[in-house]
Amino acid sequence: MPNQTRPPMALLASVAAAVLGFAIHQPGAAAGETGPHADLVPQFLLGLVHAPEVHQELNLTSEQVAGLEVLFAETDAAWFPARNLAPDRQREVIDKLETRVRQWFAENTTADQQSRLRQLEFYAQGNRILLRQDVAKEVGLSVTAQQKLADLARASHVAQQKLARTKFGDDGIEALQTEVARTAKDEQAALAKIVQQDQRTKLAKILGERFDPTRLARIYAMAPDFAADEAWINSPALSLKELRGKVVLVHFYAFQCHNCHANFDIYRRWHEKYSSDDVVLIGIQTPETSRERDADAVIAAAEEKQLDFPIQIDLQSQTWKAWGNTMWPTVYVVDQDGYVRHWWSGELNWKGATADQTIEKVVDQLLSQN
Repeated sequence: MPNQTRPPMALLASVAAAVLGFAIHQPGAAAGETGPHADLVPQFLLGLVHAPEVHQELNLTSEQVAGLEVLFAETDAAWFPARNLAPDRQREVIDKLETRVRQWFAENTTADQQSRLRQLEFYAQGNRILLRQDVAKEVGLSVTAQQKLADLARASHVAQQKLARTKFGDDGIEALQTEVARTAKDEQAALAKIVQQDQRTKLAKILGERFDPTRLARIYAMAPDFAADEAWINSPALSLKELRGKVVLVHFYAFQCHNCHANFDIYRRWHEKYSSDDVVLIGIQTPETSRERDADAVIAAAEEKQLDFPIQIDLQSQTWKAWGNTMWPTVYVVDQDGYVRHWWSGELNWKGATADQTIEKVVDQLLSQN
């Protein structure tokens, strides 16, 4: 079972020196965007509104931030599992959630805050904002010019999809990475030829003061909590709510899974390394085979493998489903405020991977920030 990685931490767009100098991203229809190229416009609003830096940029009050967290409890239960849906279905789910977020901002924030959020979303979507019908209309981009940009964006999207379907260590990844870089460069270079200077000037006014989305670290959902009615080993039942203030490492496994066994030494090392009150390692044993549905067998296997940290026996797969998990093993890092910061699916050291070291760096960074 090869490793599969999550999207990169720097999910949002980088901003270059010139107007229109944006990075290329995995697309998804923007909320409310129904034009012919909607599927090429990235959906980054949910990630943006989760970031404290965005809260600061919008001058949100503490009451507004608290209200957002209440909203996240509603939206994130659907958002996080949606990462594994088919693209069309994923866009549909996220579109509804983005609409809900826009509704909340319309009801709870000022016009200036809403206007600035729109600008931040533009910066996150990068050059693909020119495929939005509202932006194209505002800058006076013709249908023909927009179609040329869309054709290049489509080629870039196809290349990204091919790369996304690979797994860590697959042959041909280098060639696909080259293709992604080439199509992205072609898309970027075409902007200077297709977008006129007066349109650039209008776009600069629409964008407003520069904002760099790549510096945002907390751009994922609130982590789902653990199912409340399952048994635990080595600990009373735990919840993420009561673990606030701690970094939580959550790993899903099945005790007969060979790939899971490959990670056990690392889990034991983490349990020893992070033995303070600041980090908690939690295992979720979700069954795949009939024997893994036997709680006594789960307990015996944990004792045999010296898995001495808290483990939930997720016999009904309720926690698995809530997290939208798809693979044994998978490891998640949850920060002190209950937000997902990083995840890795598969063996942590598959084919020379160093995912364990990456996770440790994320944990150490969270501890230092705290």
